[in-house]
Amino acid sequence: MIPFLDVHKVNARFEDEYSSKFKSFLDSGYYILGNEVKTFETNFSKYCSTKHCVGVANGLDALTLIFKAYIELGKLQPNDEILVPANTYIASILSVINSGLKPVFVEPDEASFNISPSEIEKHISPKVKGILVVHLYGQLADMKSINVIAKNHNLLVVEDAAQAHGAVLDNEGKKAGNLADAAGFSFYPTKNLGALGDAGAVTTNDTELAHKISLLRNYGSSKKYINESLGINSRLDELQAVFLNIKLKHLDEDNNRRRDIAKIYLEKIQNNKIELPEYNNSENHVFHVFVVRVKDRLDFTTYLERNQIGYLIHYPVPPHKQEAFSTYKTLYLSVTESIHETVVSIPISPVMTNEEVQTVINALNRY
Repeated sequence: MIPFLDVHKVNARFEDEYSSKFKSFLDSGYYILGNEVKTFETNFSKYCSTKHCVGVANGLDALTLIFKAYIELGKLQPNDEILVPANTYIASILSVINSGLKPVFVEPDEASFNISPSEIEKHISPKVKGILVVHLYGQLADMKSINVIAKNHNLLVVEDAAQAHGAVLDNEGKKAGNLADAAGFSFYPTKNLGALGDAGAVTTNDTELAHKISLLRNYGSSKKYINESLGINSRLDELQAVFLNIKLKHLDEDNNRRRDIAKIYLEKIQNNKIELPEYNNSENHVFHVFVVRVKDRLDFTTYLERNQIGYLIHYPVPPHKQEAFSTYKTLYLSVTESIHETVVSIPISPVMTNEEVQTVINALNRY
């Protein structure tokens, strides 16, 4: 059996270092917002080349706190509209709604799966005050075009970089997390940079925003028992910061291995029934997942199961068709719905062996 992702194998590489650092963590007696969180915030901000990183409890909170902070700072108002990609994970949309803002669903570019700049232009209105960009599957969206549009219309731009840790903008050297006004990251265990539990962070070059998010994540307090804002409890766990500090040193190496596997797939998977993703061989894609498209998904996934090839579907139901978002159920988004009906993610990870990669290729070519 080739697993879709062997999370245990990913982390087993660092077991000795985890154990050593856990002992230090335990002995410190400081378990909330201690030195490990501060160290990770410094390390990750340097990695992304941003002025600030604020560790939070998870990726959803990272995005939600960005929007709530902008409201508190007066840069957004309740019920302002935020353009969002229609074909994203539900958390992206939840962050907008839970902040008291209104999502406006925008179709993606069918080749890249990312939000389409031309479709963004069609949805600009006086009510729209921001754009939430999701770097879906690990590939950067067209940030140059999107930032030009935002500047022309005085819109905020927020990155959902939960799947794109380490992705680099072509020819500029800037990484995900440093391509907009602010960015939210998830360090869920399956991410390219994954903790051993829930974890997240915000990166930004806006000092005022970073300070506000630092307050909001900790009950609205910068000093114990002194509350300046109506905040929440969303702090990056000290122990998860321990693990993240260890794994961050290996992120670029792991991303390069993912790219190498993707290049092999793109060269050697040769089957007219399987549509491969678009990739320009740059560092703008970190292949959080490798997504193919097929016309008969049930037939294809049944075949994969029979041949013991792991897979996942990212994502089977688009947000506007979810029961939770029944307000939007009358929307017809043809590109989004086609993508959600045909995508399948096949195994890719930095710990896959060449033999496992070849086994996947052989199985797909026989389909």
